[in-house]
Amino acid sequence: MKAAAYYFSLPFIYLVALLPFPLLYGLSDLMFLVLYGLMGYRKTVVRDNLQRSFPEKTTAELRRIEVAYYRHLCDVVLESFKLLGMSRDDLIKRCHVKNSEVYYALLRERRSIIVALGHQGNWEWAGAVTAARGNVPLNVIYRPLSNKHFDRLMLRIRSRFGADPVAANDILRKLYAEQHVPSTTAFLADQTPAPEHAYWVDFLHQTTPVFAGTEKIARKFNYPVLFAEMKKIKRGHYEVEIRMVADEPMQLRVGEITRLHTKALETCIVAQPHTWLWSHRRWKHKPPATLRQNVTGAA
Repeated sequence: MKAAAYYFSLPFIYLVALLPFPLLYGLSDLMFLVLYGLMGYRKTVVRDNLQRSFPEKTTAELRRIEVAYYRHLCDVVLESFKLLGMSRDDLIKRCHVKNSEVYYALLRERRSIIVALGHQGNWEWAGAVTAARGNVPLNVIYRPLSNKHFDRLMLRIRSRFGADPVAANDILRKLYAEQHVPSTTAFLADQTPAPEHAYWVDFLHQTTPVFAGTEKIARKFNYPVLFAEMKKIKRGHYEVEIRMVADEPMQLRVGEITRLHTKALETCIVAQPHTWLWSHRRWKHKPPATLRQNVTGAA
């Protein structure tokens, strides 16, 4: 049944990829009416996340963010499919990279780089534009989807401009094997890990588990860590700004890199709250009692 649904939807996805942007966003508006108005997709999760993250905001303010979020989410889904039909030049024009000299200075030194980013703006475009503009291998860390057909589709989308999607369980082995080749490795660092394998940080007024892998790999190889901030300038146009997190990871105390890139993401979310992935169950885990004393950044 799932395979049949995939093959039924595949022509639709490729049709979306060929649509001009005005029609793409007309379809997104229709999708918003269905997703938000009729289905109420994960509305309880979104409202709970927003209320706990912005306790100072009024109900009316939270509802405005909520509506803007669902409109943005529909845009992101269709924009991600659109990668299959976009040209390299169109992508670079619509996803401008700011302050890229920080990134290229490291590459000129033939240093491999870790880039942390969040599910903010259009993260699929952020990875694609890095691959489209870069001249070194780009590893994009992902977690395989349970539906192998859709997983294959997402791999096709993510590798469209030359990125190499690498399953999270395989990245360490790949970096060991290719230490002599300068590369960039991008981590979506705001996913939810198992509590026992997490660093715990203060994030949006909540004690939050963060994947330790980004920092552990940076420290193991002493690769510099950058944070990619993504802003939505207007519909169909984004700006990525590169910021240094840690030039020499081994010089920082354990947990500090995680705290810094998580804080950078929090600042971005506060500035443009509707562009983060609020329908994700980000706070489904609570810190185990045995770990509470190790919360990074706790008083």
